Amino acid sequence: MKENFNINNLLRENIKNIKPYSSARDEYKDITDGMVFIDANENPFNTNVNRYPDPQQTKVKTRLSELKDMPANQILLGNGSDEVLDLIFRAFCEPNHDSIITLPPTYGMYDVLANLNAVENIEIQLESNFQPNTKAILEAANKQTKVLFLCSPNNPTANSFEANKIEALLNNFEGIVVIDEAYIDFSKEESWLTRLQDFPNLIVTQTLSKAYGLAGIRLGICYASEAIISILNKIKPPYNINQLTQDKASERLNNMDSVHNEVKSIFYEREKLSKALTSITFVQNVFSSDANFILAKVDDANQRYQQLIEKGIVVRNRTNQPLCENCLRFSVGIKEENEKLIQTLIQLS
Repeated sequence: MKENFNINNLLRENIKNIKPYSSARDEYKDITDGMVFIDANENPFNTNVNRYPDPQQTKVKTRLSELKDMPANQILLGNGSDEVLDLIFRAFCEPNHDSIITLPPTYGMYDVLANLNAVENIEIQLESNFQPNTKAILEAANKQTKVLFLCSPNNPTANSFEANKIEALLNNFEGIVVIDEAYIDFSKEESWLTRLQDFPNLIVTQTLSKAYGLAGIRLGICYASEAIISILNKIKPPYNINQLTQDKASERLNNMDSVHNEVKSIFYEREKLSKALTSITFVQNVFSSDANFILAKVDDANQRYQQLIEKGIVVRNRTNQPLCENCLRFSVGIKEENEKLIQTLIQLS
């Protein structure tokens, strides 16, 4: 448990006293039958989306609160996880002054957002077993290092970081620790949401893009202390989650049986695909996976990638990433897609 942590010591000066924009729906939240709304300059003709959406996405957050056993005031929704991550930069990182730490190979948007916000990205490469180098991370951090990004399960390596390493970083890193759990639903490891109350410097991000099958609606989720969520709410755009996204998210979150069945299918297909890959002659190593994809080392990633393209199969070539030389990343598809991939790989062997 981390003690004596003051979030205000990390905040950008201009954010501390910022007054958030107050939208019409913030001033009057209750939408009930019979009310006449002429306050927001909306088109009065009903199209089912002629009114501005709920700026706090109350319906979606209430359902997430039930599913995750998390107070709604500790949840923030973003236009994809990328908006959530960008808000974290905007709240805590002073442009041309502060820095973050990332652990390549990892999700590329951390570096993109660092450049976008004029923040230095200190890269500490993962160890050869794809685990964080805790000592090197803590030695690299300084007073200007505001955020540490941990992607677990990691993309593209598909492994989860060891709990003792993450806990050591949470206890000893003086800034914000963001654990990106985009793939947590496919992992045997427990979500760090269960430890949120122990670490006031912890932010956990999740998404509806993977296990929930809603990549097209762009809905990212941020879980953190009430204090951190309050800060991020102050700087988010007032209507960042549109009505169609809120409706679709609510529909899916109320159909968890379907979500669980699809995740089970992906588990099954992942194991089948992993086993099949080990029998391909040009596959040199198949890494264990806690995600909905598999990283595999082949003899020549560029050649095999192009061969698969010519056969109508698109995979991800990660050979230019640190520790991923000649590695391809295979997303787990439905049964028919996986069988086509396996048969094609056999033909290429």
